[in-house]
Amino acid sequence: MNKPLMREMQTFWERKENQSSPSKKPKPPKPQNAITIAVSSRALFNMDQEQDIYEQQGMEDYLNYQIQHENEPFTPGPAFPFVKAVEAVNARLRDLYPDSEELFDVVLMTSNHAHVGLRLINSINHHQLFIERFCMTGGNSPIGYLKAYHTNLYLSADSLKVREAIEEGIAAATVFSQGKITEVSETQLRVAFDGDAVLFSDESERIYKAHGLDKFFEHEKAHENKPLDHGPLKGFLEALGRLQQKFYAKGQRLDCPIRTYLVTARSAASSGTRALKTLRSWGLETDEALFLAGAPKGPMLEKIRPHIFFDDQMFHVEGAAELGTVAAHVPYGIGQRFPSKTGKEVKKDFSAKQLV
Repeated sequence: MNKPLMREMQTFWERKENQSSPSKKPKPPKPQNAITIAVSSRALFNMDQEQDIYEQQGMEDYLNYQIQHENEPFTPGPAFPFVKAVEAVNARLRDLYPDSEELFDVVLMTSNHAHVGLRLINSINHHQLFIERFCMTGGNSPIGYLKAYHTNLYLSADSLKVREAIEEGIAAATVFSQGKITEVSETQLRVAFDGDAVLFSDESERIYKAHGLDKFFEHEKAHENKPLDHGPLKGFLEALGRLQQKFYAKGQRLDCPIRTYLVTARSAASSGTRALKTLRSWGLETDEALFLAGAPKGPMLEKIRPHIFFDDQMFHVEGAAELGTVAAHVPYGIGQRFPSKTGKEVKKDFSAKQLV
């Protein structure tokens, strides 16, 4: 029997086996083919009580507590609904493209000790999450492993780890819990992005910080046909766009389980043209674009109900979180030199030894 025919028969029987065993877990895709999302344990689950034990009593008491409670599943953390929505997208993709490995692959990336692994595995099984890949570094920084996992996005509760990832050229954000619980779609992944210093570079933001709003408008008008350079999360929007195209190719544009939003403080008339032309020059688009002309973003995000919203300014992250949006801070660009308008941070920056 020739090799192509043998491979075809093998694929046929593997597919038939999966169809006859609906409860059987699908195989995770190869990292080089997947869109990999690395998420920390404290972003995925609520581990505030355990973190307090670690900080106040030390590592040994923390590990003993985790072992004693390893059969008690953690409750969902801020990134949990995002991961569930990602899995819903994967289910749709597998229906349309059974042999494709261009899927989301979620990796649990944590500096926790392996002793905590059993409780994390039990929690993942309890909540019926499909997370097969773990990286537990026992107190060392996990950042060095991100490139080895071909990571497209890293979400953590530790801002220092996130800054380290950004410096390594990896799309990353610090995830914050929302002020109130908001129901989000279980069938459509919704991702909202700020523009400057998130999708785009901080070029225009630098003009605004240095010279004020009028000079900013002048600069954008003069350069409206010159695309902005890319920001840290451009690649993740590209990845979402590739998956959207797979649904469009099957006639499912109106029923696509991924929806993207540009939510920017730019004014449409004065500076929106350059933002949209930049996306077009990249061959990208967002499903919706909201130009708020400096108005607060929280109320609009409350209507959109995204699973996650990325912004480089803590002022907008705070406002979104207070109104029920899971907001993620992208520590990139000139805006990091300026404090939030409230004059305080939502959460303290922990030491490099903080568990993630």
